Amino acid sequence: MVPVAPTVQSIPFLLMATSTPLSLTGRALRLLSAREHSRAELEAKLAQHEETPGALAQVLDTLAAKDFINEDRVVASVLHRRSAKLGTARIKHELQSKGLAPEAVAQAVSDLKATEPERAFAVWRKKFGTPASTPAERAKQVRFLASRGFGGEAIARVVSGAFDADEG
Repeated sequence: MVPVAPTVQSIPFLLMATSTPLSLTGRALRLLSAREHSRAELEAKLAQHEETPGALAQVLDTLAAKDFINEDRVVASVLHRRSAKLGTARIKHELQSKGLAPEAVAQAVSDLKATEPERAFAVWRKKFGTPASTPAERAKQVRFLASRGFGGEAIARVVSGAFDADEG
């Protein structure tokens, strides 16, 4: 008979002995390792795990002092992940919901507005590719771009074909 090595499933007490609850710092670092989080997001996600009043604020202060929590990186991360698919309005809403400083959001929005027609055209071209031939198709394209958060001026330029003639 060949001896069989024990598996994790055959020894459940090992799992119980090694799984200890994470500290607030451990939980915060686990969240930050997945993606950038703002201080407000971390507070909301970790509040239920705070055992003593003020402990969460102390942990977040320590992480911010070590530059693990950084508003500029959160803004840059959101812009990098979302700007290729979404318009300025949707990205502005996402940044505001993360509890970022209004100045940081305003700066990001002003940067996005400059590239909105190009980004709207890229999204439109990927989805539709050809100008609308009927009013119903045009309305569908307008609704699609509006639902992505693009502004009316950019939508009008893209759907009318003016952007393609100017830039392409």
